[in-house]
Amino acid sequence: MSGAVLAVVAISVFFLSLYLLQRYGDLRKQQPMVLLGTLLAWYLCFLIVFILPLDVSTTIYKQCVLDNSKHHPTDVTQTRNSNQTGEDFSVYSTDREPKACDEPWSYIPDGVLPVFWRVVYWTSQFLTWLLLPFMQSYARSGAFSRAGKAKTALIENALYYGTYLLIFISLLIYLATHPKWHLTWSELQTIGITAANTWGLFLLVLLLGYGLVEIPRSYWLSSSQGYLLAKAYFKAAKMATEKAEAEEHLANVMEEVASVHGSVRYNHNLRKCVDTILTKCPTEYQEEFGRDVESSGEQNVLPTNRSLVQLHKKVISSVHRHRQAQVQWSILLDQALHLEDVAKSQSSPVHRFTHSFPSAPHHSWIRRFIYTPAVEWYWECVFRQSFYKLLAVLLCLLSAAVVWSECTFFSTHPVLSLFAVFVQKAEEQYNYICIEMVCFVSILFLCVCIYSTVFRIRVFNYYHLVPHHQTDAYSLQFSGMLFCRLTPPLCLNFLGLIHMDSAISHQDRIQTSYTSIMGSMRLLSFISDGFYIYYPMLILLLCFATFYSLGSRCLNLLGFHQYITDDDLTSDLVDEGRELIRRERRKRQKTQTGENRRWAWREQYGVKGIPGRTKAGYTEIKDNSQSSPVTHSKKSAVTFTGRDMETEEQQRGLLQDNSSDEDSPNRRSTGGRYLSMSPSQTRIFDDV
Repeated sequence: MSGAVLAVVAISVFFLSLYLLQRYGDLRKQQPMVLLGTLLAWYLCFLIVFILPLDVSTTIYKQCVLDNSKHHPTDVTQTRNSNQTGEDFSVYSTDREPKACDEPWSYIPDGVLPVFWRVVYWTSQFLTWLLLPFMQSYARSGAFSRAGKAKTALIENALYYGTYLLIFISLLIYLATHPKWHLTWSELQTIGITAANTWGLFLLVLLLGYGLVEIPRSYWLSSSQGYLLAKAYFKAAKMATEKAEAEEHLANVMEEVASVHGSVRYNHNLRKCVDTILTKCPTEYQEEFGRDVESSGEQNVLPTNRSLVQLHKKVISSVHRHRQAQVQWSILLDQALHLEDVAKSQSSPVHRFTHSFPSAPHHSWIRRFIYTPAVEWYWECVFRQSFYKLLAVLLCLLSAAVVWSECTFFSTHPVLSLFAVFVQKAEEQYNYICIEMVCFVSILFLCVCIYSTVFRIRVFNYYHLVPHHQTDAYSLQFSGMLFCRLTPPLCLNFLGLIHMDSAISHQDRIQTSYTSIMGSMRLLSFISDGFYIYYPMLILLLCFATFYSLGSRCLNLLGFHQYITDDDLTSDLVDEGRELIRRERRKRQKTQTGENRRWAWREQYGVKGIPGRTKAGYTEIKDNSQSSPVTHSKKSAVTFTGRDMETEEQQRGLLQDNSSDEDSPNRRSTGGRYLSMSPSQTRIFDDV
């Protein structure tokens, strides 16, 4: 049974990690090594969270066997044999229940979990401290070869880790020369683990203090339709500004690319690098560059290899930022229009939800048979508000329990931590299912508070996890690094909350297999008895700061606009966003009206269209060649004109450059785009 439980948990966690990676990353366009490294980091961290409750129940069972062996060693041995052979008898004394030490349904045999935790922990640490930082620098590099990207990554990481190595060597020399310290390899390993967990705990408390307040509050506010609509308007105003900045930045970068494109001739040794940059540009710019004619007069200053590397890096960043802004703007418009439809449906006497602009997903079989307009109306206008308020109250109670337990988990007599009380009550009855459920719900809520904050935060344009496949490689790898650094101290903090860590609770009992891999924190008493106990109390202050939105107000004063209900600037942005949404609605209504008129005209006069699109999609149906002689003549004229222009472009291209293309690595296509002569094979270290 234990092997089946581990297999089911491992497979379920893998598909969860794969789903999140598919939601935030692009599985078809990003580098395979980037996707593999991020998937492995997320998978290992989620695996620790899901397996730790099984470790707790197994440890409690072992503690039960050890306690009974002190009083009835022969009886306990016979009981364990009877549990393993399936015989139904017990020789417990009358003061204990016969099935007190029955194996839990998820019991994991001895020796499995220590090996499992050792592999998972050290693999995650290798990812977060060595591999992912290297891949991060590799993905951001603008070099044109794999060797150049690897060189840039090594230089950046050498500067970053040189300071850590210098500090470690200094401490090692101090400990070696100190007469009272005689450290072994295991003790040095424990010190390294403690240092990494201390760094993670420092960031963990900051993220947890924000998530414990913001998550329940966000669900409570989401029950208000007016709040959601006002915030959508606010986001629309900010997104419009970001979209305009992204377009302007892309245009400036494309001007630099055009200058380089005009200065480097096709027979120059740097032309291959320029062609690589051109392939990263949007299609419309590639066509514009292809139509431009090289100046036969004075040429611009030739760029250097280093300047081309920097330009390549800027092109990749600006193109991704522009595409990301376009997708986010489209999604935000759909959300705002949907919220306006909800507001209209609430005041409608007909209990049926009406979409202003129905799309293709609205006509799926789920919409037709299950999520009908009537069901959608009752959910959006009646039940959704009550459900979100109830969920917010439950999350608020869990947040209060976490804050209380974080401030009192060091007290063992009496036991004040609520999670420790629940686990000990279930341990008295040896209800392993209840123990695992309490542990799973508790650690899952902690993970939601921390991981959701990681998914929400944005560090300028360097780190931002964006759904709908719009997250870049740098942000994906940075999130994997954060998960690997936050999960081990999170699990140790949770074991301290339930009094399963003897370094904090100072109880003489069997340690979990996870704690044994971490090593004894008592080696550094000022950390185990000081920092690990008193620093989590800072969560109380952070919760108060988050409740009064002190961080958002500070960012607002610095120029980073945040949604604050009692702020004048927020009101102005809401009004601006409302006007932007009105403009977009009018544009879509005009487009819809034109499509409906064309559809009605075709239906009235019996004009056939190309199959594949229907009226619901609001896309124009093209006429066939037999629709009208006027249309046929127009098409012929357009075709003739296009062929003449294409012939002229080819003649001008031949007159401009008489050099042969045989020695050139790339060749020009008719439309001005550049096609590589090398075989198009996807390698694991290809460009982003």
